[in-house]
Amino acid sequence: MRINEDTLLEGEKVVLVPYNADHVPRYHQWMCSPELQKLTASEPLTLEQEYDMQRSWREDDDKCTFIILDKQKWADPSIPEQECMVGDVNIFLTDPSDASLAELEIMIAVPCYRGKGLGKEVTRMMMCYGVHKLGVQKFEVKIGLDNKISIAMFKNFHFRELSISEVFREVTLGVTMNEALQKHVFGNMDFMLQREYGKARDIRQAPFCDNSL
Repeated sequence: MRINEDTLLEGEKVVLVPYNADHVPRYHQWMCSPELQKLTASEPLTLEQEYDMQRSWREDDDKCTFIILDKQKWADPSIPEQECMVGDVNIFLTDPSDASLAELEIMIAVPCYRGKGLGKEVTRMMMCYGVHKLGVQKFEVKIGLDNKISIAMFKNFHFRELSISEVFREVTLGVTMNEALQKHVFGNMDFMLQREYGKARDIRQAPFCDNSL
């Protein structure tokens, strides 16, 4: 989607930025991992195919993708943005006849960042963005049956079991965000700040610009 191409979402531990071409080499490196291929049910791609996929995700009207950055690292302008990457999060509009229904996917690709609450924070931020910017009211997630931690996390967001596939060894959970639940989960939305990505990136890079005459 192009709706988020200049959107930065800032939380307590993470910063979410639009997936652009600069992120592709690091993302491709992640997706060469058999573990992540299995967790995401993905096939290995060449680097050029990964660039094509990034362009497709940017242009498609049914996919909204953010790259997850380590906020503490990102606050240091001497660290390239690509080295701040820890994962990605996606919203897929899965039903052309129902724009209020979306599938949510979160990947914390860097192992040392797992189990630190980033997934919970990103889930809350992306659900809030989906509701208020994309008009999503119903979220679904597909999780491997062995991933008990992720299942428990989404159930804390009031997701309930919709179906189980023994063939694919995964469970589908879903939630409908009515007004009362939005208030309970999002509160006054002070957990997230939205900024213009381009301006934030320029400010971050400013100390390294050559100001000599």
